[in-house]
Amino acid sequence: MLSLDLHPIFRSNRDIDQAMRTFLISAAAGGAQVAAIIPGKGSGKLQTRVLRFLDQGHVKKLYARREIDPSNPGRILVHFG
Repeated sequence: MLSLDLHPIFRSNRDIDQAMRTFLISAAAGGAQVAAIIPGKGSGKLQTRVLRFLDQGHVKKLYARREIDPSNPGRILVHFG
């Protein structure tokens, strides 16, 4: 499973958006079934930011559905096609 860990760039909003956009496009183009974005547990601010990013209309077109991993609440699973 492909994964993107946001811990190293959590302080830079521009880097976070760019990393997620690039990651999702690559995963979708590469035929991935599921990819994980890892914002971590923390205070929940980064996870909220990731979910808001994923819920944008132009981003939603890249994937079928998203969910918070039931076995690890610090990970968001993005399902393609």
